[in-house]
Amino acid sequence: DVFQSHEEDVRKVRRREKNRVAAQRSRKKQTQKADKLHEEYESLEQENTSLKREIGKLTDEMKHLSEVLKDHEKICPLLHCTMNFVTIPRPDALTSCLPR
Repeated sequence: DVFQSHEEDVRKVRRREKNRVAAQRSRKKQTQKADKLHEEYESLEQENTSLKREIGKLTDEMKHLSEVLKDHEKICPLLHCTMNFVTIPRPDALTSCLPR
């Protein structure tokens, strides 16, 4: 009876140790997963900031090019030609629209 009680105690100790090791392993795995998610979050935040900066630059460029086009439309002889239905524009009218 004493021998059986001792064996049960040994089994309990082994089971507790095994459970303790499994719990440590589980906590370590959870910590690693959280660290990985945090790194991914930081990376996505940086990418988001970079993309917002790029959107700002492209928006500024679009505004600038729209202004350039609007200014050009005011002076473009091709747009003011009374015969703008002609498919082949006059060479002199076309060259006056080209940048110098």
